[in-house]
Amino acid sequence: MSDSLRQPIEAAVRALLSEAGDDGPVPEFALEASRQPEHGDFACNAAMLLARRLRRKPRELAEALVAALGAAGGRVERAEVAGPGFVNLWLGGGHWHALLRDIVAAGARYGASDDGKGAKTMVEFVSANPTGPLSTGHGRQAVLGDCIARLLAFTGHDVTREYYFNNGGRQMRVLGESVKARYLEALGRAAAPPPGAFDEGAAWPESVDGLPVVFPRDGYQGDYIKDIANAMIAESGAALADEPGDGVFRERAERDIFADIRATLDSIGIAFDVYSNENDLYAQGRVDAVLADLRAAGLCYDADGAVWIAATKLGLERDRVLVKGTGEPTYMTPDIAYHREKLARGFERVIDVQGADHKDQFPFVQAGLRALGLDADRIELVMHQFVTITSGGEQVKQSTRRATFITVDELVEQTGADVFRFFMIERKAEGHLDFDLDLAKDRDWKKNPAYYVQYAHARTAGVERKALEAGLAAPAGDALDASPLALPEEIAIVKKLGEFPALVARSAQAREPHHVAYYLRELAGLWNPYLQDGKHHRIVSDDVALSLARLGLARAVRTVIANGLALLGVSAPESM
Repeated sequence: MSDSLRQPIEAAVRALLSEAGDDGPVPEFALEASRQPEHGDFACNAAMLLARRLRRKPRELAEALVAALGAAGGRVERAEVAGPGFVNLWLGGGHWHALLRDIVAAGARYGASDDGKGAKTMVEFVSANPTGPLSTGHGRQAVLGDCIARLLAFTGHDVTREYYFNNGGRQMRVLGESVKARYLEALGRAAAPPPGAFDEGAAWPESVDGLPVVFPRDGYQGDYIKDIANAMIAESGAALADEPGDGVFRERAERDIFADIRATLDSIGIAFDVYSNENDLYAQGRVDAVLADLRAAGLCYDADGAVWIAATKLGLERDRVLVKGTGEPTYMTPDIAYHREKLARGFERVIDVQGADHKDQFPFVQAGLRALGLDADRIELVMHQFVTITSGGEQVKQSTRRATFITVDELVEQTGADVFRFFMIERKAEGHLDFDLDLAKDRDWKKNPAYYVQYAHARTAGVERKALEAGLAAPAGDALDASPLALPEEIAIVKKLGEFPALVARSAQAREPHHVAYYLRELAGLWNPYLQDGKHHRIVSDDVALSLARLGLARAVRTVIANGLALLGVSAPESM
């Protein structure tokens, strides 16, 4: 709708420019849906943009635009000057009726576009290391990244979803040692640390009841570690007792945990096109190549037994260690190598979806890439804050290594995948997310926002089924005569439907899928009460023309809700 409105406005603006002898381009004016009905359907700032260029008063130019639009006819029924020079526009009912036909005709493609022009775009997300089950923070990132990918694909990008994980370094050694410790405990060759041993400042015993305590002080304590150890005993007995932790135990833990992670992601409808890992970067020599090339560029130096990147030469406030004194690279070094490899694969845009704990490292990775002669601006960070779980009015404590956290699997088991996804995406990524477990478990559609939206779709599908039983079916787009729709609340619903394409475009461009969830709640907030009022809004009545028009409205609403839910990865049920 807004695109078709631009044409007469652009023509009027071009006429004003031509009259002034200005043959320059038409300025990129804003045309936005008005928030209040008394301000019209749309507001335009074209006159204010022209004022300085033509050296005329904004209101004077706005009046000229209003006169030109009034003479042009078409979609604009009325135009008025508002404030310092805005132009408020009212569209005739017939134009909203035409929009309804367009929505029904477009169906599942309504809201889609080719804005991305096929740009090769990578979205890297989740990327949780295989040291334990997915936490709620990982769950938020999973849904956020997947929804961004869905939005980009819907708006014409060629999207690749990628999962990268660190399977090298100290944390993986600790993981292997943790599994071996539980393995030895189960065989009766070692003792478990006593209660309280992990508390900060607590003494760490060397032995308990004559058995050595071999569990790492900072080891992973979850039951999943015991499960892996017990599975290894079931398969190999005590044959692995003399094997090092950083060997078969580590390899088995990585394999089993990553299999569980993939199963968890599958349960919430998330799949990846590519999986990559840190060890492969070392095996392919990419990490060594980064260090060598940074040295060749004069941006590496040795100090205090470590290798540093001269980040201050690149405009950052401090230098950072690339290789520790132990000879082990820090996380930043393979990260630079990994992003270098991403760009080498030809992606025009690389979107990293990461937690707030990665914020400080990202500028150093970009600086390292620039030092290597790469266009680091092709890489962008979408950062999300952490998640807290509340139940019974109290926050549930979470700690990965102590295993006192609620996993994604546990949440999904209690709420279902649809509710989990909706709750994880309905807040802005940069803001803290408080996951209300009690509300998420509530089956009342009037209280639970996910069910509220799904119910709007399901009830609409039910209305269409009843209409079919009465011999009426929603007309196809071209055959739909929506002119009987005259009630203000009906036009308001159509106007809200008309906002969807622009909303999708903005959400994709800003990487902010939470706007889609908010929009769906607003749309359901108009439609559910409409359906509830059976006295004034009966879909099927003796008036066949009105019934068909309202069935067309129902089909359009169902289409938009289904399309919006698909962008969030949430199902659109036919019944509830």
